[in-house]
Amino acid sequence: MMMYFARWKVLLTWSVIALAALLALPSFLPRATLAPITDIVPLRTFQLGLDLRGGSYLLLEVDMQTVVRERLENIVDSTRTRLRGAGINYTGLQAGERNVTLRLTDPSQAPEATRLLRELSTPITTTMGQSQPDIDVQATAAGQVTIALSEPLLREKATQAVEQSIEIVRRRVDESGVAEALIQRQGANRLLVQLPGVQDPERIKQLIGKTARMTFHLLDENANLAAPSPPPGVQFLRGEGPQGQEQRYAVRRRVEVDGANLTDARAGQNPQTGEWVVNFSFDSVGQRRFADITRANVGRPFAIVLDDRVITAPVIREPITAGRGQISGSFNVRTANDLAVLLRAGALPAPLTVVEERTVGPDLGADAIRAGLLSVAVGFVLVCAYMAASYGLFGWFANIAIVANLVLTLAILAMLQATLTLPGIAGLLLSIGMAVDANILINERVREEVRLGRTPLSAIQTGFTKATGTILDSNLTVIIKMALLYALGSGPVKGFAVTVAFGVITSMFTATVLVKMLTASWYRRRRPAALAV
Repeated sequence: MMMYFARWKVLLTWSVIALAALLALPSFLPRATLAPITDIVPLRTFQLGLDLRGGSYLLLEVDMQTVVRERLENIVDSTRTRLRGAGINYTGLQAGERNVTLRLTDPSQAPEATRLLRELSTPITTTMGQSQPDIDVQATAAGQVTIALSEPLLREKATQAVEQSIEIVRRRVDESGVAEALIQRQGANRLLVQLPGVQDPERIKQLIGKTARMTFHLLDENANLAAPSPPPGVQFLRGEGPQGQEQRYAVRRRVEVDGANLTDARAGQNPQTGEWVVNFSFDSVGQRRFADITRANVGRPFAIVLDDRVITAPVIREPITAGRGQISGSFNVRTANDLAVLLRAGALPAPLTVVEERTVGPDLGADAIRAGLLSVAVGFVLVCAYMAASYGLFGWFANIAIVANLVLTLAILAMLQATLTLPGIAGLLLSIGMAVDANILINERVREEVRLGRTPLSAIQTGFTKATGTILDSNLTVIIKMALLYALGSGPVKGFAVTVAFGVITSMFTATVLVKMLTASWYRRRRPAALAV
């Protein structure tokens, strides 16, 4: 009974293998050939990784000093507002590397000043679940006040900056049209970006590296632009003037509207002038704030600042209440689209610095593909030859199972839209060898039963029964190991673990079901008096 397979089981088994072949086939066909089909039926394919397809490798580092400096500047502005509002006089307010210092004119006001400044703290939740202030305020008897950033804040800021940078870089890369990019964290403050198929990464580097923080500020029309330093609350920024020339702007530091409130940004053309512009729109909060600012400042210039550079500073002619605006400048189609991509993706919390850059040419990738395919082909041929020479017809059954195992594995990779790398090809080759192990265990068990004098049917049944438990146990340990490699490893290691794991899973099906079905079908037709194993 164990060697009996109902007709529906046979049809189902071969249908699964045929379906797997159809699912794996599109991965080996040119995209141009598949274009008419993909318009009707969405096909999935596995992709080639950087080492096979060629492309660019970038290692980026988050500039944490900028994150710290922005927090210190916010503390300086808030300190100035709080102390002036309370009538507390001070001198020497300045930001250091990790603290803000000032000296009170009247040291007796130190307790009140300390209380006011501690209210500037934002609670930080540590990894232990405890809430701690992000600043530490200390005052001396002489009136010297120090506001220091706490260590929990610095660690939390670093984690947030890296995680936010990963998400924003992923959005920018996806918006730029690069497919199958790998973006992941590496170390405490670095990002690894792999861009398959990108041979000239300069445009992508510009898109990734720009902080792209857009803010809206009022200009200080009374400031002396020729002065060596700006007045308090004002900063001198460079930008393009009305006639296209470079000029200096006196921009108030206060952010009237933040670009974080943007909901959309699209490149377009001005219908009157034909020049390229970027049209943007705000969410409800930004729309309300934008309307209030423009309503209260009609006739005043309003600067749009991107990464500390003034893009444009038009004069507010009338209140803008619809929550939509337009950025004009010396744009062409590419620069307008790039700016729209940056604004839609959001601003980076800190600048990114390219630490390492490599480019893999398509020729090297093609050589790697040829070498990988050659190794798989040679390994496949040698394994098939060994099985046929060692076990005869039973070895050929095992060879059919190896082909089915390879087809099933490739189909699973295609359905998951996995990225196949050179270590992944090595994993395929290893999975072929491990698929053979299961068939060797079965054949050796059958051979042993034949030596003990059992009949052919009894030897086959006993061989499959006793070998199945050993196959499941050994393959389960391999799957556990591959799961650990995937959880703890990096990109290439993950690719190796995925291909080996799926190869082992499919080998259990092909060895214990497909080979058994082929053997049962052969036995029913031939009814041999002896087994040549």
